[in-house]
Order: sequence, then C-alpha cells, then structure tokens
Amino acid sequence: MKHLQKLTAALIFCLPFATSAQGYQVNLQGQVQQGMGGAGTAYMQDAAALFYNPGGASFLKGNEISIGVSPTIPNGQFLDKNTGQTSRTKSPVSFPFAAYALFGAKDTSKLKFGLAVYTPFGSTVEWENGWIGRFALTRLQLQSIFFQPTVSYRLTSKLGIGAGFVYANGKVNLQKDIPVVDANGNYGHAELDGKANGYGFNAGIYYKPMEKFSVGLTYRSQVNMKIKEGDATFTVPSSLSSNFPNGKFKAELPLPSVLTLGLAYDVTSKLALALDINYVGWKAYDTLSFDYETNTASLTDTKSARMYKNTLAFRLGGQYKITEAFALRLGVAYGITPVQNGYMTPETPDANRINYTIGLGYTIKKRFGVNASFLFTTLKREDTNLETNMSGTYQTNVCIPGISLFYKF
Repeated sequence: MKHLQKLTAALIFCLPFATSAQGYQVNLQGQVQQGMGGAGTAYMQDAAALFYNPGGASFLKGNEISIGVSPTIPNGQFLDKNTGQTSRTKSPVSFPFAAYALFGAKDTSKLKFGLAVYTPFGSTVEWENGWIGRFALTRLQLQSIFFQPTVSYRLTSKLGIGAGFVYANGKVNLQKDIPVVDANGNYGHAELDGKANGYGFNAGIYYKPMEKFSVGLTYRSQVNMKIKEGDATFTVPSSLSSNFPNGKFKAELPLPSVLTLGLAYDVTSKLALALDINYVGWKAYDTLSFDYETNTASLTDTKSARMYKNTLAFRLGGQYKITEAFALRLGVAYGITPVQNGYMTPETPDANRINYTIGLGYTIKKRFGVNASFLFTTLKREDTNLETNMSGTYQTNVCIPGISLFYKF
C-alpha cells in the first residue's frame, strides 16, 4: 500500500507541459517576428504589435487583419541512467495560432483599437506505451487561448503608449499509470481533466527618438490559471476503488510575467536589426498544489516544490528587403532554463537552448500578403529528480514551420 500513497505525490508532476520555449512558455506570436528570432518589441511591422508592444501599435498606418498558424513538431526521448533503456515520445503535432485585428478611424489616427487572440501555452506530450516513466506521466494535453482587447495611443510623433486586458481560457488533460495491477496484469490509470481561466494585462511604451532608432518596453502580467472543478478519474482494481474515488479537484498554475526591453535600428533603407531581452518571472512557480474533493488515506491533498527561478532570454533578428514586396528574415534566440537541477520532469524536459529561425514575407498585392517562418531548436540535459528519483538524459528536437496571411485596408 505504500506505493499507493505515493500516487498523490506523483500526480503533482503532471500539470506542466513540454513546449518549444523556456519552461512551458511558447513564443509563437507573429510570423514576421518569429522569422527574426522572436524580436519585435521595438520594431513595428504589423498588427502583431498588439502582442509585442501595444504602445507601438498606434504608429502603424491603416487597418490590418492577420491570422497565422505554427504547427509544432516535437521529437523527444529519455535515456534512463540506471537501466540504459531509451523511451521515446509519440506526441502529435500541435497547432498554436495567432490572430490580430487593428483599427483606427483614419490612417493617421493617434488612437488605435485592436484585438489579439493567441495561444501562448499549448501542446501535447505523449510517451510511448510502457515507457519507464509511466508512473510519472503517460500523456499531457494543454489547450489555451488568450483574448486581448487593446488600446494604443500616439502621444507625440516619437512616443506611444498602449495596454490590453487579457482573458485566458484553457483546458488541461493529463494521464499516468498507477503502480497497481489487476488480475490480467494491467496497471491502474489516473486521468485529471479540467477547464481553467485567468486574467491579466499587457502594457507597453514605444519611443522613437530618431529616424533610424527605436526602443520599446513592455510588461505582460502573470496570469493565474485556476481549475475550480476538474474531474479526477481513477481506473484501479475494484478492491482499491475506495482508496481512489472518482471526484472533483482544484488546482492552479501560474503563467509567469514577462518584462521586455527591445531595441531596433534601420542600418540601411533595406536592412533592419532588432533585439529583445526578456526577463521572465518564473519564480512564481515555486509550488504546485492539488486539492481533491474527496480525500482518503491514499489520496490526500498535495503540495510539491517546483523551485523555478527567474530567467532571461535574448532574441536577435534581422530583416532585409530584397525588393519592395519581398523580405528575407533571419534570427537567433538564447533562453536560460528556469528548471533547477533536481526538478526535471517528463512534462518539462527543459534546458538552456538556442533557437534558429528564418522567415520570408511577400506582398502579393498592395493590400494582401503572406509571411512564413521556420524555427528549429534542440536541447539535451541529464538530471535526477529529487522526488521521483528518475535519473537520466532528456533530449528533444522541435521543428516549427509557420505561415500567416494579412490584409490591410
């Protein structure tokens, strides 16, 4: 029965999720910016400014609608240190998207309104059947959508401010095996499923002191995603069903704040460079708690230390206009992992990483065009989890092609 009592503690490893950026953050908003390494806080190109810097959106001319998708293709594996066994993921392709609408009464309006809808967190990690970490996780799926109505105002010809309210809506489903077997030798199974929501804001300042140089400063607040009535379902032998009763649970996951300083410089009329430096408040994710509606001796409320630390990310990109209609973009980003030694889990096999990006933009007609991007990153890290004693090396490769369409009017 001792191993059953460990189940509730093991469940706490199941809420975070593997993604293509630091921790469980995903930076896939805007194909133009993705092609430039994710830099865009001081470089106002399109309506994705609603996400990157609401203060700069009022400097864009005209109105614009755009929508894009970035299929995320992960490939991960785990090499167990004790047995030498290698396990692989069979995660499906995820489809993070972003849509933006920016409006003003006139092309030269100082006041702009906008709506941004995007998916900053969302992916699925699924390990192959029978993998060595099945009691920590077998499958985890996250879906989240942020809705951000925004106002941007150009105070002077050089200075703009803006802010947006964020409503976040999401859903989490996680599954794992339980170390008990039925008469046929099948392991028990646990599934936690719930809807979550939270609130926050996005604010920014844009300053262009000279023709070729601009600077931006933005702050995206922390959003606490709360699951108030999740469903906990346990599949165990009937003799153990009273130990793991199906029922409701509560949980909360902080999505960290992000403070960003951006710089941009037009080297020539065709070449521009942009740099973003992110300071991510991952320290908010220090503990993860589960509160079950019905407790038993085996199923108790749990709290587990995560001990994430605040981190930095650096994003550098460039754009070269080959013609007035055709642009080439390149970028690179370096992110420092918030996961400290001893806290690696199958949901967030995170490590310091370098993202390599490339992008293209083509204006098909005066008002209509397409942007495409491609991101590749790889990470590898060995660790021993202090709570589960899982010890080994995680390796993940992620490819993310993306495409968006825009219409200006």
